[in-house]
Amino acid sequence: MLHKTRGVVLRAVRYGETSLVATVFTEDFGVQSYMVKGVRREGVRSPIRASHFQPASLLEMVATHHGRSGLQHIRECRWAPLLSELGRDIRKQSVALFMMELLQKCLRQPEPLPELFTFTHASLTTLDAGSHLLAANLPVFYALRLAQLLGFRLEIGYQESSPYLDLQEGAYLSTPPTHPHWADPAEGQWLDRFARCSDASTAAHLPMDREGRRKVLETCLRFLALHVADFGSLRSLPVLQELMD
Repeated sequence: MLHKTRGVVLRAVRYGETSLVATVFTEDFGVQSYMVKGVRREGVRSPIRASHFQPASLLEMVATHHGRSGLQHIRECRWAPLLSELGRDIRKQSVALFMMELLQKCLRQPEPLPELFTFTHASLTTLDAGSHLLAANLPVFYALRLAQLLGFRLEIGYQESSPYLDLQEGAYLSTPPTHPHWADPAEGQWLDRFARCSDASTAAHLPMDREGRRKVLETCLRFLALHVADFGSLRSLPVLQELMD
């Protein structure tokens, strides 16, 4: 059965000589895998192109969805909108690739998550149009809000009397917990400030230096790793840390 839905491309791999298998986070069906036939065939002009399936592309699609696991098929697609800056700005591109890899780590089942989809779609369009300061702070803001939308919320409640953030429980404590999974007061205070931001544009104005941003982002990933099975490491992280200043 054919359905119209929006999607965010997470990744695409070659299949055979001329086709692709694309992993897409869709608005209506969650993460899905699609066979896209013939898009790598030379000399053939088609309304569906291989360039539609670059990571972080925002699409409107008409695709099959037959309600069972396995490959679906895309019949029509178009950019909605085309994120032109992500293709030209390597710093923004590194942030987008980090976001897509983070989603792949966290989204394992094909269940609809419309609020997370809307947040991701808005974050990518904001990144494309935003400043480099917004791009620098967006990974922390996105990782925190992603955790919240998946049900792993960090408590807002840093105080000088309770400055230690327990990453297992997501709560601030007056003394460090007995286990090793906690953030020191400096990182805990920054995470509290990010958690209080209403949107990415507000988070862009938090004045962090490169080292502080690196530590806080690593703490966000430690938090997610405690709550997402088989989270592992992110290949995009070293590149992101090198480019973000």
